[in-house]
Amino acid sequence: MNLPDLYLASASPRRRDLLALLKVRYEGVAIDCDESVRTGETPRAYVRRLALTKAGCGARRVNDGRPVLGADTAVVVGGHILGKPRDRAHGMAMLASLSGREHRVLTAVAVVQGRRWRVVVSDSRVTFAPTTPEEQAAYWDTGEPVDKAGAYAIQGLGAVFITRIRGSQSGIMGLPLRETVLLLREFSVPVFPWMNHLDGIGEMAHSP
Repeated sequence: MNLPDLYLASASPRRRDLLALLKVRYEGVAIDCDESVRTGETPRAYVRRLALTKAGCGARRVNDGRPVLGADTAVVVGGHILGKPRDRAHGMAMLASLSGREHRVLTAVAVVQGRRWRVVVSDSRVTFAPTTPEEQAAYWDTGEPVDKAGAYAIQGLGAVFITRIRGSQSGIMGLPLRETVLLLREFSVPVFPWMNHLDGIGEMAHSP
Protein backbone atom coordinates (compact mmCIF):
# COMPACT_ATOMS: atom_id res chain seq x y z
CA MET A 1 0.00 0.00 0.00
CA ASN A 2 1.34 3.45 -0.98
CA LEU A 3 0.75 5.38 2.24
CA PRO A 4 1.15 9.18 2.42
CA ASP A 5 3.91 10.88 4.42
CA LEU A 6 1.48 13.58 5.55
CA TYR A 7 -2.22 14.32 5.84
CA LEU A 8 -3.59 17.74 4.94
CA ALA A 9 -6.58 18.80 7.02
CA SER A 10 -7.87 21.30 4.46
CA ALA A 11 -10.08 21.30 1.38
CA SER A 12 -8.47 24.49 0.05
CA PRO A 13 -7.27 23.97 -3.54
CA ARG A 14 -4.70 26.73 -3.01
CA ARG A 15 -3.13 24.94 -0.06
CA ARG A 16 -3.14 21.67 -1.97
CA ASP A 17 -1.42 23.29 -4.95
CA LEU A 18 1.21 24.93 -2.72
CA LEU A 19 1.91 21.71 -0.83
CA ALA A 20 2.23 19.87 -4.14
CA LEU A 21 5.05 22.27 -5.10
CA LEU A 22 7.12 20.76 -2.29
CA LYS A 23 6.72 17.26 -3.80
CA VAL A 24 5.25 16.00 -0.53
CA ARG A 25 3.32 12.72 -0.65
CA TYR A 26 0.15 13.78 1.10
CA GLU A 27 -3.49 12.86 1.31
CA GLY A 28 -6.37 15.20 2.13
CA VAL A 29 -8.59 14.53 5.11
CA ALA A 30 -12.03 16.08 5.57
CA ILE A 31 -12.66 17.98 8.80
CA ASP A 32 -15.47 20.05 10.24
CA CYS A 33 -14.74 22.52 13.04
CA ASP A 34 -16.21 25.74 14.41
CA GLU A 35 -14.28 28.74 13.03
CA SER A 36 -16.00 31.39 15.16
CA VAL A 37 -13.82 34.03 16.79
CA ARG A 38 -13.87 33.86 20.58
CA THR A 39 -14.60 36.94 22.65
CA GLY A 40 -11.41 38.90 23.27
CA GLU A 41 -9.34 36.66 21.00
CA THR A 42 -6.57 38.42 19.08
CA PRO A 43 -6.16 37.70 15.35
CA ARG A 44 -2.83 35.95 15.97
CA ALA A 45 -4.29 33.77 18.72
CA TYR A 46 -7.28 33.01 16.49
CA VAL A 47 -5.30 31.68 13.51
CA ARG A 48 -2.98 29.70 15.80
CA ARG A 49 -5.91 28.07 17.56
CA LEU A 50 -7.74 27.26 14.32
CA ALA A 51 -4.67 25.79 12.60
CA LEU A 52 -3.96 23.60 15.61
CA THR A 53 -7.62 22.63 15.95
CA LYS A 54 -7.81 21.60 12.29
CA ALA A 55 -4.63 19.55 12.51
CA GLY A 56 -5.86 17.93 15.73
CA CYS A 57 -9.25 17.10 14.19
CA GLY A 58 -7.50 15.54 11.20
CA ALA A 59 -5.18 13.52 13.44
CA ARG A 60 -8.11 12.11 15.39
CA ARG A 61 -9.91 11.27 12.17
CA VAL A 62 -7.09 9.32 10.49
CA ASN A 63 -5.62 8.00 13.75
CA ASP A 64 -2.68 6.15 12.15
CA GLY A 65 0.27 7.97 13.70
CA ARG A 66 1.27 9.99 10.65
CA PRO A 67 1.64 13.79 10.90
CA VAL A 68 -1.30 16.00 10.00
CA LEU A 69 -0.99 19.58 8.77
CA GLY A 70 -3.65 22.21 9.39
CA ALA A 71 -3.64 25.89 8.44
CA ASP A 72 -5.77 28.97 8.87
CA THR A 73 -5.63 32.42 7.26
CA ALA A 74 -7.14 35.68 8.44
CA VAL A 75 -7.27 39.07 6.75
CA VAL A 76 -7.07 41.76 9.43
CA VAL A 77 -8.09 45.40 9.00
CA GLY A 78 -7.88 47.80 11.93
CA GLY A 79 -7.55 44.88 14.32
CA HIS A 80 -10.74 43.22 13.01
CA ILE A 81 -10.74 39.81 11.30
CA LEU A 82 -12.38 39.65 7.89
CA GLY A 83 -13.59 36.13 7.29
CA LYS A 84 -15.35 34.80 4.22
CA PRO A 85 -18.19 37.05 3.02
CA ARG A 86 -21.70 35.97 3.97
CA ASP A 87 -23.25 37.54 0.87
CA ARG A 88 -22.74 40.23 -1.77
CA ALA A 89 -23.35 43.15 0.58
CA HIS A 90 -20.90 41.76 3.12
CA GLY A 91 -18.29 41.14 0.43
CA MET A 92 -18.68 44.62 -1.00
CA ALA A 93 -18.25 46.11 2.48
CA MET A 94 -15.04 44.12 2.90
CA LEU A 95 -13.63 45.32 -0.42
CA ALA A 96 -14.51 48.89 0.49
CA SER A 97 -12.72 48.56 3.84
CA LEU A 98 -9.55 47.34 2.06
CA SER A 99 -9.54 50.16 -0.50
CA GLY A 100 -6.51 52.45 -0.38
CA ARG A 101 -5.02 51.04 2.80
CA GLU A 102 -2.68 48.42 4.21
CA HIS A 103 -3.93 45.30 5.94
CA ARG A 104 -2.38 42.24 7.56
CA VAL A 105 -2.67 38.65 6.43
CA LEU A 106 -1.94 36.12 9.16
CA THR A 107 -1.53 32.45 8.27
CA ALA A 108 -0.84 29.86 10.93
CA VAL A 109 0.47 26.41 10.05
CA ALA A 110 0.31 23.55 12.54
CA VAL A 111 1.52 19.97 12.44
CA VAL A 112 0.25 17.35 14.89
CA GLN A 113 1.61 13.85 15.33
CA GLY A 114 0.41 11.91 18.32
CA ARG A 115 0.95 14.10 21.40
CA ARG A 116 3.55 16.22 19.64
CA TRP A 117 2.66 19.45 17.87
CA ARG A 118 4.16 22.58 16.39
CA VAL A 119 2.54 25.80 15.16
CA VAL A 120 4.01 28.88 13.48
CA VAL A 121 2.44 32.12 12.24
CA SER A 122 3.32 34.01 9.06
CA ASP A 123 2.52 37.75 9.31
CA SER A 124 2.42 39.73 6.05
CA ARG A 125 1.33 43.21 5.03
CA VAL A 126 -0.64 43.94 1.85
CA THR A 127 -1.50 47.36 0.45
CA PHE A 128 -4.58 47.83 -1.70
CA ALA A 129 -4.90 50.56 -4.31
CA PRO A 130 -7.90 52.87 -3.97
CA THR A 131 -10.87 51.22 -5.68
CA THR A 132 -14.25 52.58 -6.74
CA PRO A 133 -17.60 50.98 -5.89
CA GLU A 134 -17.93 50.10 -9.57
CA GLU A 135 -14.58 48.28 -9.56
CA GLN A 136 -15.50 46.47 -6.36
CA ALA A 137 -18.85 45.40 -7.85
CA ALA A 138 -17.23 44.22 -11.08
CA TYR A 139 -14.72 42.17 -9.12
CA TRP A 140 -17.42 40.63 -6.93
CA ASP A 141 -19.38 39.68 -10.03
CA THR A 142 -16.47 37.55 -11.27
CA GLY A 143 -17.31 35.13 -8.45
CA GLU A 144 -13.72 34.99 -7.23
CA PRO A 145 -14.26 36.73 -3.85
CA VAL A 146 -17.24 34.60 -2.77
CA ASP A 147 -15.32 32.01 -0.71
CA LYS A 148 -12.15 33.97 0.09
CA ALA A 149 -11.12 35.46 3.42
CA GLY A 150 -11.23 39.23 3.02
CA ALA A 151 -13.20 38.81 -0.24
CA TYR A 152 -10.16 38.72 -2.53
CA ALA A 153 -7.61 36.28 -3.93
CA ILE A 154 -4.05 37.48 -4.42
CA GLN A 155 -3.36 34.53 -6.72
CA GLY A 156 -6.25 35.54 -8.99
CA LEU A 157 -7.80 38.69 -10.37
CA GLY A 158 -7.54 40.29 -6.93
CA ALA A 159 -3.84 40.84 -7.67
CA VAL A 160 -4.74 43.83 -9.86
CA PHE A 161 -5.62 45.76 -6.69
CA ILE A 162 -2.34 45.03 -4.89
CA THR A 163 0.29 47.77 -4.88
CA ARG A 164 2.68 46.40 -2.25
CA ILE A 165 3.45 43.21 -0.35
CA ARG A 166 5.67 42.85 2.69
CA GLY A 167 6.10 39.28 3.82
CA SER A 168 5.22 35.89 2.35
CA GLN A 169 3.17 35.78 -0.83
CA SER A 170 2.55 32.06 -0.37
CA GLY A 171 1.48 32.84 3.19
CA ILE A 172 -1.05 35.33 1.87
CA MET A 173 -2.31 32.60 -0.45
CA GLY A 174 -2.84 30.31 2.54
CA LEU A 175 0.35 28.28 3.12
CA PRO A 176 3.72 29.99 3.78
CA LEU A 177 6.13 27.66 2.04
CA ARG A 178 9.31 28.44 3.98
CA GLU A 179 7.66 27.92 7.35
CA THR A 180 5.92 24.80 6.07
CA VAL A 181 9.17 23.24 4.85
CA LEU A 182 10.82 23.81 8.20
CA LEU A 183 7.86 22.34 10.08
CA LEU A 184 7.76 19.28 7.85
CA ARG A 185 11.47 18.69 8.33
CA GLU A 186 10.92 18.64 12.11
CA PHE A 187 8.45 15.81 11.61
CA SER A 188 10.73 13.95 9.15
CA VAL A 189 8.37 14.51 6.21
CA PRO A 190 10.42 14.33 2.98
CA VAL A 191 10.67 17.53 0.92
CA PHE A 192 13.05 18.64 -1.84
CA PRO A 193 16.61 17.65 -0.75
CA TRP A 194 18.01 21.06 -1.68
CA MET A 195 15.74 22.63 0.95
CA ASN A 196 17.62 20.90 3.77
CA HIS A 197 19.83 23.94 4.42
CA LEU A 198 16.92 26.25 5.30
CA ASP A 199 16.79 27.51 8.86
CA GLY A 200 15.37 30.35 10.93
CA ILE A 201 11.67 29.68 11.25
CA GLY A 202 11.04 32.61 13.59
CA GLU A 203 8.23 32.53 16.14
CA MET A 204 7.04 29.00 16.87
CA ALA A 205 4.98 27.40 19.59
CA HIS A 206 5.34 23.72 20.37
CA SER A 207 4.16 20.93 22.58
CA PRO A 208 5.90 20.43 25.95
